[in-house]
Amino acid sequence: MKLDFGREVCGRLPIAETREWLVTNGIGGFASGTIAGMLTRRYHGLLMAALQLPLGRTLLLAKLDETAVYDGITSPSSQYHPLFTNRWANGDVEPCGHYYLNRFHLEGTTPVWTYAIANALLEKRIWMQPGANTTYIQYRLARATAPLTLEARALVNYRDYHSTTVANDWQPDITSVENGLRLQMFANATPFFLLSKNAEIYPEFDWYEDFLLNVEEYRGQNDVEEDHIYAAFVRAILQPGQSFTLAASTEANPNLDSTAAYAERRAYEQSLLDQAGTFVMAAPEPIKHLILAADQFVVKRPTQRDPDGRSIIAGYHWFSDWGRDTMIALPGLTLTTGRPAIAASILRTFAQFVDMGMIPNRFPDAGETPEYNTVDATLWYFEALRATHAATGDDDLLRELFPVLDNIIKWHRRGTRYNIHMDEADGLIYAGEAGIQLTWMDAKIGDWVVTDRIGKPVEINALWYNALRIMADFARRLGEKPGEYDKLAEKAKVGYGRFWNHDMGYCYDILDGPDGTDGSLRPNQLLAISLPHSPLTPEQQRSALDACGRCLLTAHGLRSLSPDDSAYTGHYGGDQLARDSAYHQGTVWGWLIGPFVSAHLRVYQDPVQARSYLYPLLNHLADHGVGSLSEIFDGDPPFTPRGCIAQAWSVAELLRVWQETAVGDVISPKAIAS
Repeated sequence: MKLDFGREVCGRLPIAETREWLVTNGIGGFASGTIAGMLTRRYHGLLMAALQLPLGRTLLLAKLDETAVYDGITSPSSQYHPLFTNRWANGDVEPCGHYYLNRFHLEGTTPVWTYAIANALLEKRIWMQPGANTTYIQYRLARATAPLTLEARALVNYRDYHSTTVANDWQPDITSVENGLRLQMFANATPFFLLSKNAEIYPEFDWYEDFLLNVEEYRGQNDVEEDHIYAAFVRAILQPGQSFTLAASTEANPNLDSTAAYAERRAYEQSLLDQAGTFVMAAPEPIKHLILAADQFVVKRPTQRDPDGRSIIAGYHWFSDWGRDTMIALPGLTLTTGRPAIAASILRTFAQFVDMGMIPNRFPDAGETPEYNTVDATLWYFEALRATHAATGDDDLLRELFPVLDNIIKWHRRGTRYNIHMDEADGLIYAGEAGIQLTWMDAKIGDWVVTDRIGKPVEINALWYNALRIMADFARRLGEKPGEYDKLAEKAKVGYGRFWNHDMGYCYDILDGPDGTDGSLRPNQLLAISLPHSPLTPEQQRSALDACGRCLLTAHGLRSLSPDDSAYTGHYGGDQLARDSAYHQGTVWGWLIGPFVSAHLRVYQDPVQARSYLYPLLNHLADHGVGSLSEIFDGDPPFTPRGCIAQAWSVAELLRVWQETAVGDVISPKAIAS
């Protein structure tokens, strides 16, 4: 695994434009782009500010088009060196600044570019201040025999991060302030600032039009071109060893001491590694990178009850905080990394939004009422609390949330939204209505739910059984009466026997659906093996695990459907119809490696072999979203990464099972040493 690239990557545009970087600020804002410096997505930009924490994400600074003027070269025609790269609507790439790019690497999560201009080396770093909508872009002349003048055109915008902008009649208010400019794009827009202590910044105004966003084109989007406003001209003269930094911020007075600002960023990331404690001491470099990547998803979600409440962004670039993703990712992102206080804050935050026995599926970007279309997120909440209590022994947290859990069980017994209810006949959970997507296989196109899974899904009832056993254990811990939970769990376990397909040797995916029983081979049944409380016999666990391993396992996770199924789709791409049609019909999901490895460890009791399934994903850190793990991959080889470049539950589940295969009663000293 190498997060340090030379010209073999940087100088080859087809590679450099597919490697993306990401920095975040812990309140929902981010900056992201490609190694090549080319905009390929609507989600690329140097300051994507969260104006309604942790959402309301708005593009403010799109990019800087830099040109180096190196006085060490005497020929006037060769003095100007464009360091930026753009692709235009006609497909032309001009200029080709990546030709000057000697090296790209990460320092922690900070991307670093090294440009070679004759005998000069110019470094660029980009990072965000923790807790603020402030991005720093620092340039340092690392080597030269003469001064270097750096000029940059700042291209700005003001739009929702899901949108694109076409040149219009904006009349931005661009005014000079101490150390730079204040920009307000239109009335009522949040102002932002471009500031530097040691560079000249002049106001400008012009539209730069027809940037082609080629990844959006591949994704079949309607708006694949964008225009930005050239709003500022920046110039600085650097002597060898000198640096200057531009700060883009929604704050009028950010820290302009870039040395101190970068030291703060580095100290923050070191604190993350320190909190991970012994877990990180023997960890290889990829795991250390993933501990830093884990923090990129943890954000503040202030509430009236808790101004410092926390949540988890499901993925970058386009997801908000989703209940399901949050609860699945919580153990790996917070407990494995030694941050149980964050886990408790997340659990308390979501408890405030429990309604009719359900936690939200999604908090919308614009701050509307939370959406509750999920059956599994609420059941994952039990497992997240169990894991937190197992890590901390915090009975106060357990006592505080136990009534919330009890209320959830009651609602599921009597019935809640979307026909979610316990069937008294077999003790299993039934869920679903036409046109509503409720499980993690939640793709929906208009009124068409691609995999509606109405009935009794196999993983939902594994989660239900697990939740009931957890409640019984919690009740005993707190001195409450566990009998009713034990009784419900026993009934559900007996009912779960209906899922077993004796002929095929694995579980049905759906029982009692509109079309009867669904025998599709999917990875959902792995939860019946991987969760702490399994309703399957050891023989059934092994048989189902082996079936999933033979047909669904790939280098980067598990396919969502067997290739032998007539509905299987091995490529994820094209317009939304094509993509969503494939989303859960064969596409590989990285997060599923977690349940697979946990199940493998339970069945075979071999931590070394179980961990061996993780190494290909560690190598993946050098691809797609450099330093993180992708959301999905094509189901067919070579398993090209798709979807989000950084996905919370992909990172979380790898961290969780990496720890699980290193500690525990089943681990021998030899295994730990290896």
